[in-house]
This record gives sequence, C-alpha cells and structure tokens, in this order.
Amino acid sequence: MSLVIIDNYDSFTFNLFQMLQPLVSEPIQVFRNDEITFEELQKLQPDHVVMSPGPGHPGNDSDFGVCKDVILNRKKLNAAILGVCLGHQGIVHHLGGKVIRAPQIIHGKTSKIKVKSQTPLFDGIDEEFEAMRYHSLIADLATVPDEITVTAQENGQGLVMALQHKTDRLYGVQFHPESIGTPQGQKMLRNFVEKC
Repeated sequence: MSLVIIDNYDSFTFNLFQMLQPLVSEPIQVFRNDEITFEELQKLQPDHVVMSPGPGHPGNDSDFGVCKDVILNRKKLNAAILGVCLGHQGIVHHLGGKVIRAPQIIHGKTSKIKVKSQTPLFDGIDEEFEAMRYHSLIADLATVPDEITVTAQENGQGLVMALQHKTDRLYGVQFHPESIGTPQGQKMLRNFVEKC
C-alpha cells in the first residue's frame, strides 16, 4: 500500500509522516506542492494522498500548488485523498464553496468536535472528541458545495471541522489529527488508510 504526502510548506508535515508511515507497507513519498506535477503524481499510482496543512489561502496557486489539480482531477488518480487544514479548505474552495476568515484566530487550542454524519474516517471515534486547531481561515458552512457532506462541526459555533465527498474518496479535516492535542487522531489516520 502506497501513500504520498503533498507538503504545503508546513512544519506539521513531518508529524503526519511519522504517524502515517507505520500504517502503510511502502515508504511514504513526500513532495513539496511545487516540485511534482499532477501527471508525475499519477504515474506513481498511490493508494492514498494526503494534502498537508500550510500557510496562505487555497485559492492562491503559490500556496496550494499541485493540490488544486489533485482535487479537480481526483477521478483520474483513483486514490483516497485526505486534506488536513489548508488541504481541507482547498476541497471546499476548489469545488465552489468559500473559505473565509474564522471568527477567531485559533493557534494551538483544542476544541470539542461533534460528529454530524457517518464517515469511515470517524469509525470507532467518540461522537464528541477533542481536537487541536491552528487556523485563521474556515470553510463557510453556508456555501459548502452540494456534493460535500459536513461530517463534523465545532461544538459551539458550528464551524465546519470535517467533510467528505458524497461519491468520491475525498475527505477533509480542519483540525490536526497528527497533534498530541487530538487524542484519537492516530485512529482517524488509521481509518483513512484502512477504510477510506
């Protein structure tokens, strides 16, 4: 089983790598978002692709690079795709929704997250769980595209915290599953590899 991480120039990428590597049989390949083309990624035939957190806005090509093509051409890839933080926001943005400023900038704080819809990503996860957040942008709930199901929301303001595509193997989480502040994060990543 092979997995590729697209690194959006973020320090958390290595943490994702460390948590995911024991879950797959082949060495994980990590590429910066501007050092691989979609065609090159396609030739690798990965079973899973993870789009990492990162700075900036998913609408800026310089911030999001090849991740835009991964989302728009996902059917050609035939892989399960997980967007984390910026990667998650990119799914909403590139499928026609809006990514807006969050009501508060959250940097290294945990929140209670409520599961709103069944998803293989949260199989065996508590209906309410704690997760670490680092972000100033958020997917605008009112403009989430029809082809997307919101699978988890922040317990309070109802901010979008997780999603999945209704027909494709495309998933996103706003929070950081690789953080120690997300106690069930390892299980979520295992679910992604084994069940998505």
